[in-house]
Amino acid sequence: MSTTTLRKTPFHKYHIQHGAKLVDYTGWEMPLLYSSIIDEHRQVRERGGLFDVSHMGRFTFKGKDAARFLDRVCTRRIGSMQERQVRYALVCNERGGCRDDVLVYRHGESDFSMVCNAANRDKLIEHFAANKGDMVYRFADITDKTAMVALQGPNVMDVLSGFSREIPTLKRYRFTEKSLFIAKFMVSRTGYTGEDGVEVILPAAMAGKAVEMILKNMDEGAITPCGLGSRDSLRLEAGMALYGHEIDEDIDPLTAGLDFAVALDKGEKDGEEGGFIGQDALREIASGDGPARRLVGLRLSGRRAARQGMNVLDGESTIGSVTSGCLSPTLDASIAMALVDRAATDIGRKLTVDLGRATDEAEVVELPFYKSS
Repeated sequence: MSTTTLRKTPFHKYHIQHGAKLVDYTGWEMPLLYSSIIDEHRQVRERGGLFDVSHMGRFTFKGKDAARFLDRVCTRRIGSMQERQVRYALVCNERGGCRDDVLVYRHGESDFSMVCNAANRDKLIEHFAANKGDMVYRFADITDKTAMVALQGPNVMDVLSGFSREIPTLKRYRFTEKSLFIAKFMVSRTGYTGEDGVEVILPAAMAGKAVEMILKNMDEGAITPCGLGSRDSLRLEAGMALYGHEIDEDIDPLTAGLDFAVALDKGEKDGEEGGFIGQDALREIASGDGPARRLVGLRLSGRRAARQGMNVLDGESTIGSVTSGCLSPTLDASIAMALVDRAATDIGRKLTVDLGRATDEAEVVELPFYKSS
């Protein structure tokens, strides 16, 4: 795809002005890095980073059946959410595979919003339309009308305390709505790096002004712009799934270790009308000994990074494949996530990764690789 056809976020001018290296990411021209992936990774772990995540899809659902519909398409219980609560969930196909992973926000009794992956935005719109049935709600795709940034790192809450007393008091997976001049924006204590921080959704027209104000009114270097390269290595250290790697249409959430985000008993409690799409398939997968393969963390003995699709072996037998891998800046070690046969998932088990021209010993380790203090 040529750069003339790539979509641009409301922060595109800012990226150009600050020397970002721009790349094609799911049809959007996005910053891969500003300085270096390692430097930006360490900046987030030690201080704070600001990420443009406006490429992600943003939807609203309003009306009397909004909660009922979202309960039908999401693996978590949505109707029981409290106002200003956020829930991570999966949207599954009938076989239990993942159409996408999403964040659902409850604004009111019949007022919700959702954030999804950029690559799956159109697919989800079609899926929702096909499964609306006779349920009454209003759906809107607000991606192009809004922008989204993530501020992540141990300095973030201290910095934000200078803008708001409320934001630093938010609990994890809660949000608040604020006004800046005449514009409304939403701040949630969520993120995709393994660090504390927030994600902010705001009107597209306010994007440039808001970022300049944030970065101007803080100590030098407390928070700096970061690109998608460090966002990927940060989420991998934190053991977080990435669509197209740890989950996809053929990988179910139980296999991917996302059991916490699946309510297999949805529809069985008083007042619940029914289950979610893919629930029967996931119940079948969970029965007996569970999924045939599971997601594990691997720590390689050498310095070469494992890449998606590389085979994982137990002795001479291929038992799985790598889903994501990198040389971890925080741990100074080669780490990877992989889907392997259930029998080979014991912590401490020694396996081998086929790196192509060489092999490397790998040990099964607990996920996540990194936990913020």
